[in-house]
Amino acid sequence: MKKVLFLLPLFILSCNKEAPVSGNTDQDSVAVSEQNTPDSGIDSVAIRKKDSIINNAPATKAVLKEGVMRNEKEGQIVRTADAEQLPFKLGEQFTKDGQELVLKITNYTQPTIKASIVTKEKDFNIRFNQIKLPNGDYDGPFSKDITYDVKGKGEVWLIIGKSNMASGNTTGSFTVSVE
Repeated sequence: MKKVLFLLPLFILSCNKEAPVSGNTDQDSVAVSEQNTPDSGIDSVAIRKKDSIINNAPATKAVLKEGVMRNEKEGQIVRTADAEQLPFKLGEQFTKDGQELVLKITNYTQPTIKASIVTKEKDFNIRFNQIKLPNGDYDGPFSKDITYDVKGKGEVWLIIGKSNMASGNTTGSFTVSVE
């Protein structure tokens, strides 16, 4: 609880700082966005989630997209990244039990996807629950590491959440590396 009280003012102050956008294409970057359901009746400022850390860079400003995912669940975090930015690392945090992260990778053309989840906590109960392929098929569950042959080109989803077959803590910080 003390950590939250300490980090909250830092988070609020960091949200007020706007980083200049540069046109340098030599650096790796990933387009990150949060999505929420339309007509939710809740102000988007009230439900804004913590920005992700990508490639150990400062927090990026999240862009909210309205109406993209109509059946989003409570506690679901949706991030979108372009496959042109591979490889990348995405830092995220689950603050409530039952949360899941949907990492949408657009324009995926490689024959194989490789990803892993790294946590600092020993008993963190998290895994790749499913993968959604460009043709709409789902497969899973997997462990904290996945190497999967992707048939076709298009959008690939990596769905990360708790394992119902294991016990352990379901809240905390983690990093997803995708190649």
